[in-house]
Amino acid sequence: MNSSFADLPSLLDSDDPEYANGIVRAFAANDAFRAAEWEELTTEENPYRRPVRPDDLAWLDYSRPMPADRALLLSALLGHRMLRNVYDSDLLYLPPKGNDAATASRQAFYSPRNRTLSALAQPVLERHLFTLLDEVRTPLDGNGTADVVAHARAYLDRRRAEPGRAGEAVSDTKGRREAASFLMVQLSAFVPAAHAAIGRAAVGEYGLAHPGLRGLLLDAYRSWDGDAEDYRAMLASAGLTTGAAAYWQLYLGSSLARGNHLLHLARSHENAFAFLGAWTQFEIDRAVTAPHYAAAFEDGLGARPAYLDGIPDLTGDWLEQRVVELLGPLVERFGTGVVGEFHRGFADAAWLADLWNRDLGEQVTWADRIEEYQDKAVRIDRKITEENITVDLDTFVETCDETSTTHVHDDHRLVMVESGRMHFWNNVTHKITLEEGEKLLIPLSRLHGSTVLSGSCTYHQPIIPEEMFREFD
Repeated sequence: MNSSFADLPSLLDSDDPEYANGIVRAFAANDAFRAAEWEELTTEENPYRRPVRPDDLAWLDYSRPMPADRALLLSALLGHRMLRNVYDSDLLYLPPKGNDAATASRQAFYSPRNRTLSALAQPVLERHLFTLLDEVRTPLDGNGTADVVAHARAYLDRRRAEPGRAGEAVSDTKGRREAASFLMVQLSAFVPAAHAAIGRAAVGEYGLAHPGLRGLLLDAYRSWDGDAEDYRAMLASAGLTTGAAAYWQLYLGSSLARGNHLLHLARSHENAFAFLGAWTQFEIDRAVTAPHYAAAFEDGLGARPAYLDGIPDLTGDWLEQRVVELLGPLVERFGTGVVGEFHRGFADAAWLADLWNRDLGEQVTWADRIEEYQDKAVRIDRKITEENITVDLDTFVETCDETSTTHVHDDHRLVMVESGRMHFWNNVTHKITLEEGEKLLIPLSRLHGSTVLSGSCTYHQPIIPEEMFREFD
């Protein structure tokens, strides 16, 4: 079965940059996706308000697959924002209460125009964002159910020994509350999406091929529904809400990617067997990380979440039984190609989980050391000035009416305020004030945004070469 993302069929010529990028820009022009305004750091009351930063689409190219080494850069972040909007446009979301802003955004989000453009943008975005998985995937050693069982058991053992950088990074910070809150925001970006994918996968007629599968999927979704109050209480311990897209601007691209991958496999039914592999990886991941995240939240927030403590541990025997239960009837009816598809979904989900752990670990570590990066910025600027080094430079003049929707850079940059004041932010917990003459070093791929506080603000962004960055890192 040929299921390469590079060969996805499309209603348009996605190799034509003008056409493919035109579709993406038209989709992002939806009013619900416009750039953020100053009061929209969070959007708890409006599940449809999802800023994409559409101005950047004028120079980003979505007509080609994205290489793996760019999976944390700007086209990935904005691409996964847009793709989540594609997937969510056919799911029901309601605000916690009626309000005019949500009503206006709802009309735009669910409009026929948006649904039409979603259908056109979806294959372009999936090709750009997911083709890399075909390149990084390690093939399964063998093609039988026993081979995929052995692989899954080895993965479970490895993840028990190495649950991931994310929990460790949170526990290593000085600002435990801030880091724990950010971790919780990231879980809210993909855990509900994963369960939405499970719910979607349960809908259909496949009982003749696999009589027990619907029950397994529905049991998982019912468990999620039964845990709703504990999940709500976990987020409330950090002052957060369960509202859809409530912390949209603070979702890492890698967080959106994990949910998008499961949603993609659940929506594109030719990937049904791969979905079962990705679902199995998700179950392993949540089981091995739950105690570590629970400890991090108890340390940082003073409350141990019942939601995480309620996630049962998985034994190797249980995992073997589950894989056989999922694959047995399908292999019998469709052959060993099912095994390869299951492994594809499992391996791709595991790669995205590893990427997320690295991304989140680096983000919370950088955010916890902002003062150090302010000092590094001063020292780098001194070196550039004293040694008369020429670097590329961007200059911005913004007014108090402007807000910089959260984004990442594809290079290392200084932020140097020449005049005025700005709030710089990278978390829901607090904002950092940058005054005239102050500086900050922002490494590539670190999520951040800003809001001008004074009447206007002029600031510069020297682009720092990798070699110079390493001198001070």
